[in-house]
Amino acid sequence: MSAEVITDSQVIQNTTKVKQKKEYKWKFIWRNIALFSAMHIGAIYGLYLIFTSAQWKTTFYAWFLHVLSIEGMTAGAHRLWSHRSYKAKLPLQIFLIICQTLTLQKDAYEWAFLHRIHHKCVDTDADPHNSFRGFFFSHFGWLLIEPEPELVEKCKNTQYSDLQSDKILMFQKKYYFVFFAPVVGILIPTAIPYYFWNETIENSFFIATMVRFCFVGHTLFFINSVAHVFGTRPYDKNICPTESPPLISFITLGEGWHNYHHIFPWDYRTAEIGKYRINITTMFLNLMAAIGWAYDLKTVSLESIAKRASRTGDGTRILDKRTTNLVQHQNSESDLIWGWGDKDMGDEYLNYVKITNRKYD
Repeated sequence: MSAEVITDSQVIQNTTKVKQKKEYKWKFIWRNIALFSAMHIGAIYGLYLIFTSAQWKTTFYAWFLHVLSIEGMTAGAHRLWSHRSYKAKLPLQIFLIICQTLTLQKDAYEWAFLHRIHHKCVDTDADPHNSFRGFFFSHFGWLLIEPEPELVEKCKNTQYSDLQSDKILMFQKKYYFVFFAPVVGILIPTAIPYYFWNETIENSFFIATMVRFCFVGHTLFFINSVAHVFGTRPYDKNICPTESPPLISFITLGEGWHNYHHIFPWDYRTAEIGKYRINITTMFLNLMAAIGWAYDLKTVSLESIAKRASRTGDGTRILDKRTTNLVQHQNSESDLIWGWGDKDMGDEYLNYVKITNRKYD
């Protein structure tokens, strides 16, 4: 039987949250526009320096910082703090908060806070990067304009006590603009090439900081844009997030399997591992679990995955012999959830969760 391919127009029709087309007024944040303009100009100049005067060690170093930055966001701000898909010992938390700082994309508390709202209100006007407003908006246009009143109201009426009680998050938040962003995010990365292998300060800044800042930003922004437009929807055809092209998972270290992730956000793998191999962050977390720094890693049983895909998927999930004989699930739709600990997480998922490398605090 051939798989049913769901087009983007059908997704829009099937999404009950979208009642009618709305005219939006873009109220620009000129400070952010100036900062993003400077970032891109600086990155372009940094690319020029890579090919004209920089040492190869500086280019490799910038790439290494790029990988650390993505890992800090995917393993840290995303899978750990946003979704509580696993727990981490203090050394791993410190490592991840430093790496997350390298992205220069807000403190991890604010990032996790907004990301949870994104999951609860995906592709509505309360979603920070609502993909129905266009590719550019969901990519990074949302950072250049004032948020919609629905998002402002949602933020005012939302509290996440687990984030507020996290000492690592609150320490970074308190000192983000006076220490973490300027020192950890800019000064130290710039100083290392200059001090250790006599790179020029110009090359050090524009390559290790500006090029990194720009490339990390766009790499992560692809999850909000590409992964909400291009690809299949094997787990839920009624939402925009997709299983995007493998390239997205490759460059984001495993964050491109977005349809699965929005249905099972507490799964530390963010993907149905077995079929998908491009997931460096999962490999990293498995290594951390092996040395005891990560524990209580949560996954979803094959039975639960198969039932949900059978009920709401678009038919493109590749079934295997372990799941083809499972009975179709008949439960009603569960509410959108942000991850492990969400009060709307129903028994249909709690009963099928798997927790590995379990430790008792």
